[in-house]
Amino acid sequence: MAEIVTVLGPIEPEHLGVTDAHDHLFLRSPALPGQDFDDLEKAIEEVTDAARGGLQSLVEVTPIGLGRRPAKMRAVAEASGVHIIAATGYHRDAHYPEGHWVRDAPVELLAERILADLQEGMHPEDWSTEAQPDSARAGVIKAGASYQRISMLEERRLIAAANGSSQTGAPILVHTEIGTCGHQIIDLLTREGVTPDRIILAHLDRNPDFELHERIAARGVTLEYDTPGRIKYRPDSQLLDLVEKMVGAGYGHAMLLGLDLGQRDYFRSYGGGPGLPYLMGTFVPRLRGRIGDDAVRHILVDTPARAFAMAGR
Repeated sequence: MAEIVTVLGPIEPEHLGVTDAHDHLFLRSPALPGQDFDDLEKAIEEVTDAARGGLQSLVEVTPIGLGRRPAKMRAVAEASGVHIIAATGYHRDAHYPEGHWVRDAPVELLAERILADLQEGMHPEDWSTEAQPDSARAGVIKAGASYQRISMLEERRLIAAANGSSQTGAPILVHTEIGTCGHQIIDLLTREGVTPDRIILAHLDRNPDFELHERIAARGVTLEYDTPGRIKYRPDSQLLDLVEKMVGAGYGHAMLLGLDLGQRDYFRSYGGGPGLPYLMGTFVPRLRGRIGDDAVRHILVDTPARAFAMAGR
């Protein structure tokens, strides 16, 4: 029977509820200097505020090597009552400096560590042989590609992600840089045996090309939009237009929504914004006015329950 793996243990898909499908609670990356965030109390404050607005689940997609904190994620879930799905896997090249073990590791080792996170529990950042895994297991595999291309090292990591998904049924959520390389990513993963229903493409709304999105959705892949409130990309109205067109084209079942707050300046608890409550407090009411309650429920509840459930293997 399909289940969703959260940091506090597996749950049935119908218990996931309203879901932010792409976010971060703890993150450290050389690609984002000065934007690290690792404060447990601030994470609890932010998630608790979002829960008051109706959020029930959050997918925390910080992967291996970028400040992932399984014990702290468990603490946030316990304090807030929000289900948290954590990630294994690896990001695109820009997030790993020269000499980092992720760059040098063969596919076999990359896949082995993904499987360990999914099956045993997430390991600490240094992966020392003496360290024991945390009790929290990962429930989704993260991967990434660069702008307009998939590098040789990114291809290696995508193959490792495909291996992990094929063995466990875990979904793969892939960072697309400014919404590019969508079809190439799908081609690579399906070549490696991943079924389209296990593939989630993130950030496609940064390239709001409706015809492109329609063609990707027609391949059976899930599209994840995550720029609400980040006006530096575009006004919310353009994202609302895109979602409305996708629903009108019959792809209301193929979309997820998140915020992707990947910098400390995006959190109210750190003095920035828009903050985690923005999704349910500001964006979703506008979306409901465009597409109605049933379509909103598909995007926030039904599709996450399908997309993040472990497929039987």
